[in-house]
Amino acid sequence: MSNAARKRAEAATLPQDDIIAVLLTQHARMRELFAEVHMAQGDEKRARFGELRTLLAVHEAAEEMILRPVAKREAGESEAAARNEEEAEAGRILAELERMDLAGSQFEAKLSEFERAVGEHADHEEQREFPAVRENCSREQRQRMGRRLLTAERAAPTHAHPAAAGSPAAQWAVGPFAALLDRARDA
Repeated sequence: MSNAARKRAEAATLPQDDIIAVLLTQHARMRELFAEVHMAQGDEKRARFGELRTLLAVHEAAEEMILRPVAKREAGESEAAARNEEEAEAGRILAELERMDLAGSQFEAKLSEFERAVGEHADHEEQREFPAVRENCSREQRQRMGRRLLTAERAAPTHAHPAAAGSPAAQWAVGPFAALLDRARDA
């Protein structure tokens, strides 16, 4: 069973709108999309990368806004700060990838490096933050957080914004405006 399949199976044991279920499902999709981007070419590669970029951008922004404050309380300030630092670095790399030629060898090398970093980041969340949230938040709290996360994702930026990445406060302050610009650009 692949790592993505294991994450989907774990998510399936939780209520559909539980924040941990939502995030595990998204982590699984990210892992699949990295593989799809590596295998695709031309317009298909551009489309798969666009899907990956959007998923990563909205996922990280919403995570910083909804999960991170709870994780800071339940898993510890240093744990939350470490995840925010990883997300800030991911935002910088994602913005760099967006500017690169998708057909070039530099893109593939950078994408592989980024894939490893995103995988390690997801592993840290799944092994450190998620268990603390599961243990210390009720099912109802996690479901409420899941619904809030999905709502935040609908209004989150669809492109990397390194200046706001890694900062829940910046996501709340800048995110809605950046999302408006991103969605206009995407259209």
